[in-house]
Amino acid sequence: MANRQRTPDELLASVRRAGKRITTPKRTVATVLTSSTGHLTAEEITAKVQQLSPDVSTSTVYRILEEFEELDLVVHAHIGQQAAVYHLAELVHGHLTCDNCGATIEVPSEEFTALGAMLLKKHHFRLNIHHVGLAGLCAACQ
Repeated sequence: MANRQRTPDELLASVRRAGKRITTPKRTVATVLTSSTGHLTAEEITAKVQQLSPDVSTSTVYRILEEFEELDLVVHAHIGQQAAVYHLAELVHGHLTCDNCGATIEVPSEEFTALGAMLLKKHHFRLNIHHVGLAGLCAACQ
């Protein structure tokens, strides 16, 4: 499933297999996450969830995101100076963020393989590809 985004039902089946309850707010968060094509902050996820279910609180969305992350269903990444963004765990990639214009380029995880191997060998440090965010200058700003 590395290149195919899950459906809400597939995401919730993983929650159920972990022995967790399926609630309407969880179903709504799953719908928002699986229908999104980009990275969303918790605030953006909350806004979309509240469009579908206005009674779902911000704190509930944060708790659900935390639970989904503990279950390895979603990951968050820190891109540049922005708030953390969330996306489904299957969509593994790193990010290059321009310090000048703020543009973000998604980079396939395979492109970090050599860097990860070098860090492990030299520093005994295992790179978490989900959280890779490198800063620099994009081609247009160079």
